[in-house]
This record gives sequence, C-alpha cells and structure tokens, in this order.
Amino acid sequence: MNQSQMLEQEKSVLRWGGLAGILGSVFFILVMVFVAVVIGSDPFDLAEVVARFPNIHMLRVIENGVYLVGLLLEILLVLALFLALRKVNLAPALFGSALGIVGLVSMAISATPHVAHYPLSELFHATGTTPEAQEAIALMWQATWGVFNAPLFVGFFVVPTGLILLGVAMFSSPDFSKGYSWVSLVLGVIAFIAAILQMIDPAADIGALSYIALILFYFVLGIKIYRLSKAA
Repeated sequence: MNQSQMLEQEKSVLRWGGLAGILGSVFFILVMVFVAVVIGSDPFDLAEVVARFPNIHMLRVIENGVYLVGLLLEILLVLALFLALRKVNLAPALFGSALGIVGLVSMAISATPHVAHYPLSELFHATGTTPEAQEAIALMWQATWGVFNAPLFVGFFVVPTGLILLGVAMFSSPDFSKGYSWVSLVLGVIAFIAAILQMIDPAADIGALSYIALILFYFVLGIKIYRLSKAA
C-alpha cells in the first residue's frame, strides 16, 4: 500500500468515526426525548413500576436498543480520535482511547435491563401470584436495577477520564485548536465530577449531568473529526 492509499484509508476512518460520533449523540438525544415524551416517568411505588412494565415493554426495547447502538457508535468515534492524535502525543491518545472504550463497553453492558426484567414481570402477573410474592418480585426488580446500574456508573466514571486524556493529547495537535482541547477537558471534568457524586449518592439524579456532558463531547468532536477527513 503506497502513501496515497494509506492517506485515503485514514480519511475513511476519520469520516466514518466522525459520522458515528454525530449520529450516536443524536441517538442519545432521541432517547432522552423518547423517555420524557412517550414513556414518561416511573410511578413512585415500586410495585406499580413492575405492574406497568407489560404496557411499556416494547417502548423499553426501543429505548434500550437505540441507546445501545449509540454507545457502539461512540466507540468508533474514540478509535477515530486515536488515529487523529496518535502521531502527536501517543501516550494520552492511547490511554485516553483505551479508557474511553472500556467505559463505553461498561455502559453497553448495562444497556438492556428489560431483558432481565421481562421474566420478573411474567412472574408478577402470573395467575395465582400472591400479593406477598408480588412484593418479593418487586424487591428483586429493584435489586436487578442495582446490578445494571453498577457498570453504568463505572462507565460514567471511566469515560470522562478518557476524555480528559484525549483533551490533553489535543494540545499537541496542530489539527485541533486550543478551543477543542479546553472543551474536551471541561466537559470531561464536569462529567467526572458528576460521576463521582453519583457514585457517592446513587439516589441523586446527578448522573444526567454526566450524560449531557458526554453527549456534547461526542457531537462537537464528531463534527471536528468529520471535518478533518475532508481536510486531510
């Protein structure tokens, strides 16, 4: 493969990675709107949450499926960022990309709780299930949520760490202005702090701040990487 062909291959990776980052961030926004407008908030009572599940089961499948695809698309963006930064500052580019991918995979593991909730819902609504048994199933439902939230919180913690390192790598790259470097660092720090607070108090709903900061990073850097593929 000659130099011209290698350049075309790199441009292709940047183009695919940039588009994946943009599309993934759009998917995340659609998930937020879908949950707020179509699914709505869960009832306060845990038993009512389980009782409601059959009515929104397919909606949860759509929500979680789109969310999972968005996470996988962002892995492509992180790989494209590594390609763009590896020649100027290898250490933070490599370690930041590795942490970003590990964090996204961790979040992907937690992306389909409806798979575990479905059989519990079947038991809850089965003929002959006593109120005592339904109460126990509701507690199992809550415990299952905890199992799925654990890798999610790990992802919220690890991904921003990777973004901070990628922001450090951008300072040495002529392809990224200082603005992109600072945006990456600031968004990474915001998401990191929000993740720590969420891990200290899981009941607090501050994880949404980390989620929004990550979406902004994916969208802004997705556009930048796509533009690099045109200018390379």
